[in-house]
Amino acid sequence: MVMTCTTDQHDHHDVYAAQCPCREVLDLLANKWSALAIGAMEEGPQRFGALQRRLEGVSPKVLTNTLRRLEERGFVDRTVYPAVPLHVEYALTPLGRSVAEPLAGLRHWVEDHLDDIAGATSV
Repeated sequence: MVMTCTTDQHDHHDVYAAQCPCREVLDLLANKWSALAIGAMEEGPQRFGALQRRLEGVSPKVLTNTLRRLEERGFVDRTVYPAVPLHVEYALTPLGRSVAEPLAGLRHWVEDHLDDIAGATSV
C-alpha cells in the first residue's frame, strides 16, 4: 500500500504520512542553516558574502546548497546584476516572508529558553 499525504476524510496534506512531500519541505525549513538564512534575509536582500558573515560557521558549500534548495522551493529569489565582479543578491519571496515569522518565533524561543534547556540536561 502506498501512503499518500491526504486522507479520505480531509483534503489536506499530512506530514506524518511516509510519502508526503511535506516532509521534504519540513526537512528544508527545520534545517538550522535554512532557518538562519531566512532570518538574515528578513532585513532585506543580502549578498552571498554578507550572508556568510552573518551565519557564522557556515561553509561556502553548505550556504550555496542551502540557498539553492530555498530557491528551488520558492522561498528565495536570486538576482544577478551585471557587474565586474558579478553582483548576486538573495531575497525572500512572498512565500519566504510568510515562513520567516514562524521561524523567527522558533529562533527567539530557543534563545529565550536556552538556559532552561541547558539546566534540564545537566540534571
